[in-house]
Amino acid sequence: MSEYKNRPNILWICTDQQRYDTIGALGNPYVSTPNLDALAGEGVAFERAYCQSPICTPSRASFLTGMYPSSLRVNRNGNPVFPDFPPLISKTLADAGYDCGLIGKLHLTSAFGRIEQRTDDGYTYWQYSHAPRDDWAMGHDYADWVRAKGADPSELIKDERGVPAEYHQTTWCAEKTIEFIRADRSGPFFASVNIYDPHPPFNPPQAYRDLFDPKAVNAPLFRESDLEQQAKLAAVDFQSESRRPDQLDISSPILPQSPVSSLIEPRTGGERDARTLIAAYYAMIKLIDDQVGRIIAALESSGKRENTIVIFTSDHGEALGDHGLIQKGCRFYDGLVRVPLIWSWPGVFTSGLRSPALVELTDIVPSLLEICELPIPDYISGRSLLPILTGNASPERHRDYVRSEYIDAIDMPDASVASMYFDGRYKLVCYHNHGLGELYDLAADPGEYVDLWDSSGHLDLKTGLLQRSFDAHMTTLYAGLPRRGPM
Repeated sequence: MSEYKNRPNILWICTDQQRYDTIGALGNPYVSTPNLDALAGEGVAFERAYCQSPICTPSRASFLTGMYPSSLRVNRNGNPVFPDFPPLISKTLADAGYDCGLIGKLHLTSAFGRIEQRTDDGYTYWQYSHAPRDDWAMGHDYADWVRAKGADPSELIKDERGVPAEYHQTTWCAEKTIEFIRADRSGPFFASVNIYDPHPPFNPPQAYRDLFDPKAVNAPLFRESDLEQQAKLAAVDFQSESRRPDQLDISSPILPQSPVSSLIEPRTGGERDARTLIAAYYAMIKLIDDQVGRIIAALESSGKRENTIVIFTSDHGEALGDHGLIQKGCRFYDGLVRVPLIWSWPGVFTSGLRSPALVELTDIVPSLLEICELPIPDYISGRSLLPILTGNASPERHRDYVRSEYIDAIDMPDASVASMYFDGRYKLVCYHNHGLGELYDLAADPGEYVDLWDSSGHLDLKTGLLQRSFDAHMTTLYAGLPRRGPM
């Protein structure tokens, strides 16, 4: 390469369902994330990074290709196959000489009743775990690892004390990543590490749960008006119904939506409030942080840290009690679509930079392609972050807007179709097959409480945003194969 001595190794860590506001150094005093804090301190943290769907498969398909889910036609969880085109970034890097490894979840196709069907993904190292459940007789590498350690994964998941850290899927991800990093090879590696947590069930190891007192963590974003707002949106897909934070049905973090029953013996500590859920969620992130620390330490001891890009992000967020909701679905509040995004490469990327620019997860693929001096195809919607990462562009601005989509993404009866357009101040949400929408001014209302959609005083604003949202969608549609000629 012309600018760098060698093509760098790439360590891309992606958690599942982790909100943007869950890292200590980036403003949350209630969590404990010293290793992620250090990573942010030595690299670039993008404070306004948005995923392109609040649901796993469409989001993952998007950030692994640099295209929007609607352009890929990968809009749902549970797809039978993944399209042959475009290639995943792992395939492109493999073709360029990278040794590519998958650790953990992939979730590009359905894993119902079988391990998901692979596409031509380029991975030569394959340690797979769709979820920590013991639902697959063959091909579930995490469950095999637990059994090899003398435990039963199907029993561990039932324990109210949570899966012990030594048997946890997060720990397994770290151990297999370290194994991959330490392997002998002549060329660079690409490690795609996909930790299942902090996805439901919210069951951290008891030792980690004990670190977080539900009474001492922050409250969710909630006003009484949220109940009326969510009642207006009741026909739109979501995995929970809105309730007051102290009435959320979280009798056990393992079953956050378990039926209210007099047969359930209450536990002390506010077992039915949102703070119990938040404390469990932070405990899961603490375990993630500990294992990220192990991975980075192994990278350093291997002598490969200086020539390794580390990326930390998540596929989407979690409602976590905000607006009376838990889990995910067809909503676009920041807690659901805004995610962590940290890049680190010692000596090459700027250190200690917090960028307020609007960015999308589609921007990851073109950034990696530019770094590796590989062509960026014209079908990619993402824009390279390299100028900001290296200090050659202002960190204040990258995009004029970000978009996110929901197109019948999860198996729910209303089959909702929706989109979000956010220009850094105004967030427009259209529920296209319900005749509903939302409009928020995040400069005046960062908690997204005051819906301006029906405000007569904001009609011109809404009309202009609708036009810009439609224009943005049309410009991202993939035109198809390149022309042979003018006719």
